[in-house]
Amino acid sequence: MVIKQLSVFVENQWGKMAEITKVLAEHDIDIRALSIADTTDFGILRLIVNHPSRAENALREQGFTVSQTEVIAVGVEDVPGGLSTALTVLKDAQIAVEYMYAFVSKEEKTAYVILRVEDNAHAENVLRTHDIKILSGDEIY
Repeated sequence: MVIKQLSVFVENQWGKMAEITKVLAEHDIDIRALSIADTTDFGILRLIVNHPSRAENALREQGFTVSQTEVIAVGVEDVPGGLSTALTVLKDAQIAVEYMYAFVSKEEKTAYVILRVEDNAHAENVLRTHDIKILSGDEIY
């Protein structure tokens, strides 16, 4: 069960993040999670939203460079070592995590984490085998 993530190229200019979030708000799109990695000149804003395709189209119409990527969302126990357990499972299966970020869960005692790996299906199978919860789009969006 992959989750659609938007990646938005953002120039490091005053007000760009406000522009992006305003476009999303005007199209009734709710941000569920986000992460931004930046350099001196630009950043890549990664977003999980409730309507990925609608958000992509709205941002493109406003001139933003946007792409969709398939990522995995997992629910781990919200205790010290909860994330470590899931990452150790992936490490032991020789699955590299390209990047990840976490966000607030709707479930008590569960942390939600977005993972980007090379082979989503393989990673999902390995995680499920070790009773790591894979989240569906309905649970996230």
